[in-house]
Amino acid sequence: MPTALQVSDEQQATVERVGRFIVRFGLTVPAILALETLRPLSFVGSQFMYLLSPAVTTFLTQQDWDSMAGLLEHRDGIEYVLQTIERLDREQTALA
Repeated sequence: MPTALQVSDEQQATVERVGRFIVRFGLTVPAILALETLRPLSFVGSQFMYLLSPAVTTFLTQQDWDSMAGLLEHRDGIEYVLQTIERLDREQTALA
């Protein structure tokens, strides 16, 4: 039986930062579409993230990138990221 996803404080903070970035620049719909489309490949995608990590440190710190990759290794990781982005988008919409 699969265990529930355990999200560390570091992973929570990283997802919040990435989610705020996505919402701030109006990328909520494309981000959700991309995550939903890639859901079946989340583990492979997380491994690919490790491969790309040296090239993306201009956008995220190495620690944040590795934290996101670690979260996406789990099936429920994408769902957690999606829920966070959707929550942040609702909060942003409520403030507007």
